[in-house]
Amino acid sequence: MNEKRFKRLPRHIGIIPDGNRRWAVKNGYEKQDGYRFGIQPGFELYKLCLDLGIQEMTFYGFTIDNTKRPSIQTRAFQKACVDAVQTLANQDADLLIVGNTDSPLFPPELIPYSERVKFGRGRMKLNFLVNYGWNWDLNCSLKNSEAKFNGNLTNTIASADISRIDLIIRWGGRRRLSGFLPIQSIYADIYVLDELWPDFTPEQFYRALEWYQEQDVTLGG
Repeated sequence: MNEKRFKRLPRHIGIIPDGNRRWAVKNGYEKQDGYRFGIQPGFELYKLCLDLGIQEMTFYGFTIDNTKRPSIQTRAFQKACVDAVQTLANQDADLLIVGNTDSPLFPPELIPYSERVKFGRGRMKLNFLVNYGWNWDLNCSLKNSEAKFNGNLTNTIASADISRIDLIIRWGGRRRLSGFLPIQSIYADIYVLDELWPDFTPEQFYRALEWYQEQDVTLGG
């Protein structure tokens, strides 16, 4: 597929890679096994976006609420996030991880990336939400307000370095944001795929981009 097929592309795409546990059960694995099968699809999608010239992507890793799951599942998605970032070190990306680093549930291997780190040529801003919570994100504005507030709340939240999202694509059929960057998602178009994330194919992504062509982006105007 050629970039010329698209008359316009989103500048920033948000990805909610849902359905890992359902995929695992469907394919005869334990629920926690699904997370490791979700790593490779992420890199396939990342490379497609690089080729198209997408400027920024944000992946939902795991949330603070997700850590209420059984400990064997929690350890599995923590490891999947660490493995993904370690693999990314060989790619071209400007990586930022956003999440509650003060929590013991935040993988310590990822703390160095809580400030943006450039890999290779840093061709794309890549954001990864790890141990993220929307309430935690917004509450950071209360801590930062005196130091940074200049009339714009978005400058004081924990995810302030992540820009407004144009298109959110969610796999797994659930039609909800699940707390995904509420400030940046305020004007995002949302496309839901029924396919489970480990069953990712490029065609699914192109389907979302084709749908995006027909949306009327007004930003409330």
